[in-house]
Amino acid sequence: MFESILVPVDLAEAELAKPALDVALRFASEHGSSVRLIHVVSTTPAMMAEYVPPDLENDSLRAAETGLADLAAGLSLPEERVSTIVRVGDFTHEIIDEAKKAGANLIVMASHQPSMSSYILGSNATAVVRQATCSVALCSTHCGLSQR
Repeated sequence: MFESILVPVDLAEAELAKPALDVALRFASEHGSSVRLIHVVSTTPAMMAEYVPPDLENDSLRAAETGLADLAAGLSLPEERVSTIVRVGDFTHEIIDEAKKAGANLIVMASHQPSMSSYILGSNATAVVRQATCSVALCSTHCGLSQR
C-alpha cells in the first residue's frame, strides 16, 4: 500500500516530529515501506544576506545532515529502509518536490494544533495537504492521526 513514506522534520522542534515518526514507523512496519526523513533549510533573504556570516548556510546544512542522520539511526527499521535528505528553499515546495522525486506515496508530517491564525493565513501542513499528489497524514500530540 505505502511503499515509500516521506517524513518532514523540523530539527529546531524535533520533538514535534515524534508523533509523525511513530505513525510512519507503524505504516513502514506493517507494509514493508521505506522511510525518508527530510529537513528543509530556509534560504536567507537577499536583503539580510550581508548581515549573516558567509558560511551560515553551509553550517546549517552540515548541522541538519548530522541531526537527521542521528534521528534516522535511532529508528526501529533496518538501515537500508531509512534515508535522509536536506534541501534548501521554501518548505512546501521542497517537500512536494522531494515527494515526487522520491516516489513517495505517503507524506506523514507533524502539525501544530490549529489556531485561528493558521485558518486565516494557512500553515506549512495545510499547504502540503493542498499541493501533494500523494496521501498526507497529519499528526499532532493533541489529536492523533488524520489523513487525507
